[in-house]
Amino acid sequence: MRLPRPLRCSTPAPSPPLPGRPGSLVLALALATGFLGSGPASAQTTPEALPQMGSSAARLINPAEEARYAAMLMRELRRQDLLIEDPLIEAWLQGLGFRVAAASGEPEHGFTFFMMRDRRINAFATLGGLIGMNAGLVLTAEREDEVAGVLAHEVAHVTQRHVLRAAERSQQIQLPTLLAMLGAVAAASQSDSRSSDDAVQAAIVGAQAWLAQQQINYTRSNESEADRIGIETLARAGFDPLGIADFFGRMERNSRGNSGGWQAPEYLRTHPVTTTRVAEARDRAAAIAKRPLPSAAGLQRDPHLLLPVALAVGTEAKPRPAEFGWARERLRVLSARSARDAVSEYEQLAAAGPLDAEARYGHALALLAADRATEAATRLDALLAEQPRSLWLRLAAAEATHRAGRASDATRRFEALLADYPRHRAVTLAYAQALNERGDEASGRRAQALLRPLLAEGGNDVLLQQRFARASELAGDANRAAEAHAEAAFLAGRAEDALKQLDGLKQREDIDYVQRARVEARMAEIMPVVLEMRRAGLRAQDQARRT
Repeated sequence: MRLPRPLRCSTPAPSPPLPGRPGSLVLALALATGFLGSGPASAQTTPEALPQMGSSAARLINPAEEARYAAMLMRELRRQDLLIEDPLIEAWLQGLGFRVAAASGEPEHGFTFFMMRDRRINAFATLGGLIGMNAGLVLTAEREDEVAGVLAHEVAHVTQRHVLRAAERSQQIQLPTLLAMLGAVAAASQSDSRSSDDAVQAAIVGAQAWLAQQQINYTRSNESEADRIGIETLARAGFDPLGIADFFGRMERNSRGNSGGWQAPEYLRTHPVTTTRVAEARDRAAAIAKRPLPSAAGLQRDPHLLLPVALAVGTEAKPRPAEFGWARERLRVLSARSARDAVSEYEQLAAAGPLDAEARYGHALALLAADRATEAATRLDALLAEQPRSLWLRLAAAEATHRAGRASDATRRFEALLADYPRHRAVTLAYAQALNERGDEASGRRAQALLRPLLAEGGNDVLLQQRFARASELAGDANRAAEAHAEAAFLAGRAEDALKQLDGLKQREDIDYVQRARVEARMAEIMPVVLEMRRAGLRAQDQARRT
């Protein structure tokens, strides 16, 4: 396991955003796509009774435009290295999020759940069904129901069209203008000069002024609506409906128990929490717990046929694997400023008392990230003796064994994982990375064979494209490697770089007719994105970061 390049994130303690740094950039990114903005909304009796957006909202932005701006936002977040793109974390978060979304009033709505590496406590919903969560929120939560509760709240913001309502109310602030502001912040943040800091400050001041006005109009009606619908959704998904109330209550107590120079967590600034709101959330949760649930036969009349029976009201949800503890400790390592800081954090935790199994797993991951692979492998093998069937432990142990130089043992472990979890994204990508690091042609061909089925299922995966590109290089397939590198560059927010790479590939004499046609078609798809980014002031970095 490797940590990314030195992280630009906040410390574990809540802190205000730093001008010109990722916290401020996220603010501008969020503003560009309607960050948690919402206007007055009439309460609905049930989650299914969703309001219909009028034609004015459709004129402001249609679903195709919404999806396009959402994709642009995701690429820009990647370019700024603000996301945690770890297959195990993504699988856990997506599983949690889609379980909640399936129990919402619009299970057919498209959602994308992603994790930010920021340790401040926050979560947000924006255009295109994007729902982001900071690592700090998971580190603060005490149980999975609390994380699910926050996701249910954000899902309600999406299904109740709160973001689009805010955009409709602020039609004078057009999306291209906001994207241009985003471009100014993104460009200025790439330089350490004083002038660029001034430019960032100017952009952020304007953004904050707009956000302040939005917050005046925002809060109570839509937050109350999202609470009410979110709590019911949480119960329908089989989670403890008190999860969101417990999380809000902890935040509210922290805000009352601190004074002086203490800065409230970002979540409290974007989701105002009061004693009354917490009490209302608890009352709703208690009422739902006492309510007689419909029979399974009654569910046949439910218009939302996409709602899985195992997750529907009136049925027992299938038990989920206990993954929260593993995910939280993995996030603790991935969101640390450096591997050394991650190791130090676990040493401090160990000094305060014995570590549980999940924390010992996190400690081993921190050691692995700090290039202490042999020690990490020893600790992970000890944990595996206690829990031999844990995917999280088995995968980490295979990676540690590889990094410790025990190639044959690592191969045996990875092959056993593949046998138990065929085509599992995390297992396949980890094994391919280990093969790529061996650096020989046979390993490259094996990695290609592993990754091709995932490419066939969907190539919109930056880690997959990066690793397939490297595997193709090792296997001697230079043209396919160039195509995958270009796709990875595009997904990482460097559309111009991708276009240049594809154009260079098209000029090669050894490219066959089929690949040339595919490359030309992809260039035609990317060109409008490049032009739109230029209009918005977003310019891709020429240097590609390939892994």
